[in-house]
Amino acid sequence: MILYMDLCCFNRPFDDQLQQKIYLETEAKLFIQKKIKDGEYKLIWSYILEYENSVNPDEETRNSIQKWEGVAIRTIVENQTVTSMASDLNKSGFGIKDALHIACAINAQARYFITVDRGILKKREIIKDLSIINPLEFISLENEP
Repeated sequence: MILYMDLCCFNRPFDDQLQQKIYLETEAKLFIQKKIKDGEYKLIWSYILEYENSVNPDEETRNSIQKWEGVAIRTIVENQTVTSMASDLNKSGFGIKDALHIACAINAQARYFITVDRGILKKREIIKDLSIINPLEFISLENEP
């Protein structure tokens, strides 16, 4: 199963863990990452992840997230298909960086786009080629028959 996590999701462990929802999302995200490392899921990386992470002022966080590029099975680079799709998504109400993440995931034929970004989650019904899901929702799928 191919997964794409946006930078909000990668950053979740570095957020305030005293908030229960953030703590639970972090635990779910770490569970998913373990399954990626164990080979149960495949991760996609992208040029927009690379860019957003590169401007993170916290070096420790930036370096920790960057290591996931080496775990990914593929990196989506900027191309006409992605930028055209992102432009259409932007016109549908997604911010340009969010649109680029979603377009990269679709281009990679990811099955799930995992995010903690409430703005993306609120508009997920717009996207037909990809399941956009919160980490907690994703891990609950494992328990379904």
